[in-house]
Amino acid sequence: MDEAHLNTWQGYVDWRNRPALKGRHGGMLAASFVLVVEILENLAFLANASNLVLYMSKFMHFSPSSSANNVTNFMGTAFLLALLGGFLADAFFTTYSIYLTSAAIEFMGLLILTIQAHVASLKPPPCILVNANSPCQEVHGAEAVMLFAGLYLVALGVGGIKGSLPPHGAEQFDETTTQGRKQRSSYFNYYVFCLSCGALIAVTFVVWIEDNKGWQWGFGISTATILMSIPVFLLGSPTYRTKIPSGSPITTMFKVLAASIYNTCKSRNSSNAVMTRTSSPTYITETGDKEDSHGKEKVPSQEPTESLNFLNKAAIKQNAPPMLECTVKQVEEVKVVLRIIPIFMSTIMLNCCLAQLSTFSVQQAATMNTKLGSLKIPPASLPVFPVLFIMILAPVYNHVIIPLGRKITKTEMGITHLQRIGTGLFLSIIAMAVAALVETKRKKVAAKLGLLNSAEPLPITFFWVALQYLFLGSADLFTLAGMMEFFFTEAPSRMRSLATSLSWASLAMGYYLSSVLVSIINHVTSAYGHTPWLFGSSLNHYHLERFYWLMCILSGLNFLHYLFWANRYKYRSMGPDN
Repeated sequence: MDEAHLNTWQGYVDWRNRPALKGRHGGMLAASFVLVVEILENLAFLANASNLVLYMSKFMHFSPSSSANNVTNFMGTAFLLALLGGFLADAFFTTYSIYLTSAAIEFMGLLILTIQAHVASLKPPPCILVNANSPCQEVHGAEAVMLFAGLYLVALGVGGIKGSLPPHGAEQFDETTTQGRKQRSSYFNYYVFCLSCGALIAVTFVVWIEDNKGWQWGFGISTATILMSIPVFLLGSPTYRTKIPSGSPITTMFKVLAASIYNTCKSRNSSNAVMTRTSSPTYITETGDKEDSHGKEKVPSQEPTESLNFLNKAAIKQNAPPMLECTVKQVEEVKVVLRIIPIFMSTIMLNCCLAQLSTFSVQQAATMNTKLGSLKIPPASLPVFPVLFIMILAPVYNHVIIPLGRKITKTEMGITHLQRIGTGLFLSIIAMAVAALVETKRKKVAAKLGLLNSAEPLPITFFWVALQYLFLGSADLFTLAGMMEFFFTEAPSRMRSLATSLSWASLAMGYYLSSVLVSIINHVTSAYGHTPWLFGSSLNHYHLERFYWLMCILSGLNFLHYLFWANRYKYRSMGPDN
């Protein structure tokens, strides 16, 4: 019995729901299947998302600002739904089953979009914009329903995948060993590398296909790619170890908060009550809330930490209702979650900046000279610059910078997660300043040559716009990989999928914030009798440079906010339990 216990991963099962075995399940081989699947999945998603703003404006006849808002809302919803995928994977299902279900849903959404792009009668009739004051009629009725049904089915599928695939790969490593933790850190770096591999194919080959051969081909490639990812994922089934769902972590959070309030009120009413703390099991893995059914060992009583000490009252035994009884372990887990929330909130502004890469920046490039020699580059292929930079920087970071950091600091991490996130936030400030300067230059050229009302490309190379892509791409590498590893390693084991999904939720809120900022800026600037900054059918009449300067200022203030919380954060791995 003891030998069987030693040879199995406690709290994990294989794909057939049998105990996962050490030496057979988990490890880098299992994670490598996840990395290959991520290339295919991100290719399918980004192939359309990166160019969607042009599809919306050219074929569905939305205005530039409406197209940008539709894209940011779609992207925001997709990433926000990662929280649902992560929650379901932690609480009721497994990361394995959530991925397969979500891939099938995304496939159905892409199939709908492919059919609409292929059948002319399902789209608005094409038209030529002669007068800027009389734009084409935008998509409506059943055609609009089909468009948005397809898009939001894709968003639901992408959300489930983003919420389940990264933690599924990260769970393959043994965190009780130094080697396992180092391999997991490498996994997160290479996860971002694989994201970029998929993105590279998407923003070059597939975007070229969409612009030159038709959108039905672009959507068709995405549909085939997401379908192909399912058998690739299934090929790794014999090697996976899958964490057993442990019930809703959100229920535990609300229970601790409710117990804290209840005991605080009760202690005020009965000051003479005898109060003793309940003990908590100290073992690392925990497969459910029903700890008494696991034959827990006799261990010394664990004292709660002093941080956020108002929650400590939840672990005081005061004849509270059984449903409100909390262990010190549960209280400490809730404290960890509350401590990472300010870090999460600080990353939203960066992702608001990143939202510009798939909206206004693409539209900027579309007004410029996109020729590279005799080759004409599609504007939506601009992200190739940050993507290539990430693909070079990710291995360098993993094999040069991190080992060097470990030697210098004499620590296992080398460079902490919060230092990585902070570097990304700082780079986003520079990126927005560069974007504002480039837009000022672009408009000066248009004004000087009298091309403000012209639809023809300006005689200025699109490489100027590539500068902001370079800085934001670097910021994305540092911040996304840092966030994912930070949330996964710091969160309690019972809610790691949900915590990792916070990385994508931050992206979602960044996209939504971008939409809200555009709406607020237009409302405020029009209220004072001026033309709204970001309104109309021509980008040349926008005050986009002012918008970028505002983003630069907001990013700077956000960076100061981040430093305040990051300097006060104490890593869970530095506590006595780890």
